[in-house]
Amino acid sequence: MSLIEEKATGVLVGSAVGDAIGGAVEGWTPEAIRERHGGWVTGIVGPWYDDWRTARPIAPYHKGDGHITDDTLMTHALVEVYDERRSHLDAYAVAESLVPKMLNGTRWVPELEAEALLLQRVFLAEKWLVARLHYGHVDPREAGVGNIVNCGAAMYMAPVGIANAGDPEGAYAEALDVAGAHQSSYGREAAGVFAAAVAAAMTPGATAASAVDAALRLAKDGTRRGVEAVVEAADGLTDWERAIPVLRQAIEPYDTVGPNYRELSMDARRPSRTKAIEELPVALGFVLVAEGDVRRAVLGGTNYGRDADSIASMAGAITGALQGQAGVPADWAGKIAEASKTDLVEPGRVMASVVQDIRAADAERWARRSAALDALV
Repeated sequence: MSLIEEKATGVLVGSAVGDAIGGAVEGWTPEAIRERHGGWVTGIVGPWYDDWRTARPIAPYHKGDGHITDDTLMTHALVEVYDERRSHLDAYAVAESLVPKMLNGTRWVPELEAEALLLQRVFLAEKWLVARLHYGHVDPREAGVGNIVNCGAAMYMAPVGIANAGDPEGAYAEALDVAGAHQSSYGREAAGVFAAAVAAAMTPGATAASAVDAALRLAKDGTRRGVEAVVEAADGLTDWERAIPVLRQAIEPYDTVGPNYRELSMDARRPSRTKAIEELPVALGFVLVAEGDVRRAVLGGTNYGRDADSIASMAGAITGALQGQAGVPADWAGKIAEASKTDLVEPGRVMASVVQDIRAADAERWARRSAALDALV
């Protein structure tokens, strides 16, 4: 396996592993998680409720038991778009290629234990894509305006980071364009910053610090300040257990959701230039605390609770890029692939192949520009 394949599969397998393990405890506090599971979660666990089909009618999903969630389903759908287009993407690609994948053709949805439309699994902020772009025919570059401001777009931006491997600035710009069809404000900003972190982590010789530094360099407004606060708080910490309350305290002033994750504050998820989503800065914090180690980063994000699947997934993606597929615990990945009836490795191989086509097209484009500039000067 080439280095690009090793890193690309590391990103997407690491992301899926974090998603599946974190999904089992999504929405709960660290204290509730330890009470429910008799201590910290250290791997794949069962669903929170035994009667998962009826316990929460708004979310009748079989989380836990190694099941990937909508985060990974959307990530894999975006990989499919890259595979078809073999080029950089923009908001129009979301409207023309991603949205039809949500509406047409069934796929195995582990949490529903059935073949279903992707649209039937995604939550409200993602259903917005279909309502605005398919039914509303809104300009794709503006379709994200008015949506819930959350991590909905950021959660599936890892492929953008792979497509722009070694170019955080390019990943940031492309993710902002792609995410414009889905999100606005700090939700869109987080998508760009997350993609930049993955692109930086894809660079040979990258470290946890260099990946986070790239993200911080590009982040704007409240997202930047939120990341700065978490990075400062993470300094000197290498124990994810100790880091959990420290990182939460650091991000709290920038988080609109409030202290009770299931009872949102009045200004939750509204546009703001001074706020940030919680998930990305905290994920970056666990990347640093774990010193780039996939297992520790995923466990930190999982036991942090709240939006644990997205936090652990983002942390798993970045550390997966740093360590490659070999750094993702094979026991986790194998069990999750089997339980989810999903190939977790092939999407990474696809993206590694797509990167080669993008590289060739970029080289041709830059050659044309260089020739034009030579003629101008």
